[in-house]
Amino acid sequence: MARCVILSACPVGAELAGLLRPGDYLIACDAGYQNCEALGRRPDAVVGDFDSAPRPEVPGDEKLVVLPHVKDDTDTEYAAQLAARQGFDEVLMLGCLGGRRLEHTLANLSTGLGLEKRGVRAVLQDERSRVTFLLPGQARTYQKGEYFYLSVFPMEGKASGVNIRGAFYELTDAELSASYPLGVSNEYAPGSQAITLSVKEGALVVVETKAD
Repeated sequence: MARCVILSACPVGAELAGLLRPGDYLIACDAGYQNCEALGRRPDAVVGDFDSAPRPEVPGDEKLVVLPHVKDDTDTEYAAQLAARQGFDEVLMLGCLGGRRLEHTLANLSTGLGLEKRGVRAVLQDERSRVTFLLPGQARTYQKGEYFYLSVFPMEGKASGVNIRGAFYELTDAELSASYPLGVSNEYAPGSQAITLSVKEGALVVVETKAD
């Protein structure tokens, strides 16, 4: 099935257009509509309460969903729920990291984890970093490529049974806590072409970052 791309309000560079696929279904969230020009794509749907940008005039072939100002869901969270309801099994989230509002980045990480728990593979990406999630009982391999650093953090306060292989700093059946950043700034071990992660209990957020 085609992938869903959620485009939120943090400014994006034109280089991120290379991440898009021809068949992607693009949902722009509120001021994220203004990022479409940088990516050279028009959205298939626009959602938001339009408190941070004017309500756009969209062509007839674009779906517009106007949300109330008073609500529990962020605009990005609503878009994620919409993607899940429409049956997408993969979501790329752009314009969701950085910007002037740190709380929005934290909220978007929660939205990404929520997608994973619905069975939807979620990736948050910007010009320097890629963020993915690992759920309890899962293992995943990260191939060496353009990213130099790999960091892991517990998303639910604590994660146990954490194993890291192929990295400069390896862990075996370790416990990670939100009160101590043990998993930050790891690297590929000399000669290693992949890092493998696994966790028994608790969800992990995995951040891959390019070298300075």
